[in-house]
Amino acid sequence: MRLLTVRQALAHPRFLLTAWPWRAAGYLLSSAPVGLAVLMVLLVGVALGGVLAVVLVGLPLLALLALLGLPVAAVERRRLRLVDGRPARSPHRAPDGPGPAVWARTRFREPATWRELGFTLVLATVLWPLDLLVAAVVLGVPLGLLGTPLVMATVGGGEEVRVLKLWLATSWPQASAAALVGLLMLAVSGYVLGAVAAGRAELTRALLASADGERQERVAELVRSRVRLVDAFEAERRRIERDLHDGAQQRLVALSMTLGLARLDAPPGPLADQLAKAHDEAGKALAELRDLIQGIHPQVLADHGLGAAVADAADRSAVPVDVSVDLPGRLPEAVEAAAYFVVCEALANIGKHSGAGRAEVTGRHESGLLALEVRDDGRGGADAERGSGLTGLADRVSVLDGTISLSSPPGGPTLLRVEIPCEWRTEHFA
Repeated sequence: MRLLTVRQALAHPRFLLTAWPWRAAGYLLSSAPVGLAVLMVLLVGVALGGVLAVVLVGLPLLALLALLGLPVAAVERRRLRLVDGRPARSPHRAPDGPGPAVWARTRFREPATWRELGFTLVLATVLWPLDLLVAAVVLGVPLGLLGTPLVMATVGGGEEVRVLKLWLATSWPQASAAALVGLLMLAVSGYVLGAVAAGRAELTRALLASADGERQERVAELVRSRVRLVDAFEAERRRIERDLHDGAQQRLVALSMTLGLARLDAPPGPLADQLAKAHDEAGKALAELRDLIQGIHPQVLADHGLGAAVADAADRSAVPVDVSVDLPGRLPEAVEAAAYFVVCEALANIGKHSGAGRAEVTGRHESGLLALEVRDDGRGGADAERGSGLTGLADRVSVLDGTISLSSPPGGPTLLRVEIPCEWRTEHFA
């Protein structure tokens, strides 16, 4: 599993052998220069604002100080990458128009601007001293103990050394014991630094990063996974269709031919009658299998595209259908399959329920959108809420970010419109 945050890394058994403890220390220590710089800017800005307020110059200066949180927040979001690899997007929206005045007005009206200013003030007065103090104590004490033998050999002349300015080590065993304690404390310090850095990072993310950005990232991943599932589903449908066409259908054809030959060779009588009955049943099974294969994924759709497949479905419709589908190229397979089955279901409903004398199917592709319309002159009154078939089609189209709308007033006419965003499959162009 890829570790994205120091909080996740803390639970890993090899945490101390990774770079995460050092990254946590770097995150806490780098807070000091940022906080000091912000504090100096605030002190100078407030001083100048107070002096110049009498001549009405301080107000614009204080307004600039109010925007100080913007660059500080940007720096903090970048520093966050030391201990948190997840995206930390800015919570600010795009200005309402061009120009610095519009930009400033947009920023002053955003709650995020004032939240970032509050964080900046806390950073300059509280956070960076705490970060520096924690890092100095947690690292300084074990490193001071760990370096006791070295200090005793170089400074103490090998006789004595004051450990952490607190007690005196007068022998090498005492110095070695202090170093051993320091080594053990250094291991514990890695976890302490990681825990403090994780808390500090969560505070920064909560105040300065856009929660919508994380949700958008999750939604984007859901959309990508949904598209992968649709592609896998279509591939599985094609595999089943191919296996039925090349396997079961061929065996039924061979069986039907064998029964037909046996029927011709058999003398008249009960055996010939049974062979004739078996031959008829094999023919019916073969016809049903061909209809099943056609329903899974018709060959005309795979070979010639949506326009030809819709025309073929219209020829098989119980109601006369006029077809006008203007698609000069091929669309993605999932889009073609979904659109085709929507048309087939619509034509089947027209034949069963509408009482229509004629139907019409039109289709076109404009501005990255496939639009199909199926209308009939029947009695109308169709209700998508009562039709599970239409609900299933709507679900199938929605997987592709498409929509289905139905207009069917009593007395007719009925209009079913399908819109699916898609682009051409340019590899089919000559």
